[in-house]
Amino acid sequence: MVIMSFVLLQIVPQCVLAQEHQGRGLIKEDLASLRYSFPVSEDWSSEKLASAMLYAQEIGSSAVIVMHDGKLVLEWGKTNLRMWSHSVRKSLLSALYGIAVEKGLIDLSSTIADLGIDDRPPRLSEQEKQATILDLLQSRSGIYHEAAAESEYMKRGRPSRDAFRPGEHWYYNNWDFNALGTIFELKTDIPIGQAFKDWIADPIGMQDFRPEDVHYKWETVSLYPAVPFWISARDLARFGQLYLQLGKWRDTQVIPEDWIHASIFPYSKAFEGIGYGLMWWTHASGAYYAHGYMGQFVVVMPDLKIVIVSRVFTGTPSMRRLSAEIKEELKPFVRPVGRQQMTRLVELIVGAMPEF
Repeated sequence: MVIMSFVLLQIVPQCVLAQEHQGRGLIKEDLASLRYSFPVSEDWSSEKLASAMLYAQEIGSSAVIVMHDGKLVLEWGKTNLRMWSHSVRKSLLSALYGIAVEKGLIDLSSTIADLGIDDRPPRLSEQEKQATILDLLQSRSGIYHEAAAESEYMKRGRPSRDAFRPGEHWYYNNWDFNALGTIFELKTDIPIGQAFKDWIADPIGMQDFRPEDVHYKWETVSLYPAVPFWISARDLARFGQLYLQLGKWRDTQVIPEDWIHASIFPYSKAFEGIGYGLMWWTHASGAYYAHGYMGQFVVVMPDLKIVIVSRVFTGTPSMRRLSAEIKEELKPFVRPVGRQQMTRLVELIVGAMPEF
């Protein structure tokens, strides 16, 4: 019992022990906690949550947040640190598209040809130019041009040009995602960072996000940059909670409910039990998630009313100025959290739920 109490004090986040802090006065670290924005859930198993956090620490997570039915279950690690989102950016951009469509600023049936979109030589073919914005959102454009921020895995799996017509084939395609960023700004005349702040971050009370936390990663292979976000775990927890609430925050419909449903429909089979919607991954269980390189996860489980965020530290905005050589030297110190490890972490967290 003494050992477990020590583990709880060291590992279980302050929100789990919130009752112990009442009446002590606020300290600086307390003010960073989400428990001052959300009620605290007190009926989960602290021992089992401690086991889950020990596992999170073991696999390399830097921050973990769990929400249940609008209440804060736990908050562990550097939850207020703005870290590189990697491919979680795609789900964030998807939300902006839903709002832009509702505002009448973007027509999903518009083709690449309609928009006047092309790319560096070898330029897009007439077949590729028939892809619609909706095809890009589903990652089914049939445009297999080189793209910025592609992994080696993406490059190896990229089909040959014109191998499939638009809409015929799913391939996780950074060209689609990058072009969508450019198209969004072209059609709305609003920078992505400013739109995210005005349309989403401010309405749901994000604590850390700034418009300059969206930047543009250019490469010579394509005209269209990747557009990553620097965003904190606690801001992503709010974002996941917004989706769990079908786009509604208090009395405001921030993202159209119809868009939420459309985004998490599995239009394509990606892996066994895993589908792909509109820049969201879907799971056979009914859960869905945003996923980024090295282990950035926002998991939404509607049936259980749970949101889980897990982050892996791969840099902060100040590290953008580091040389490529130094960044390469830092890589061995970052442990990636894969889907299987995240699945186990989710299982441990869900296992700490109260029995009803």
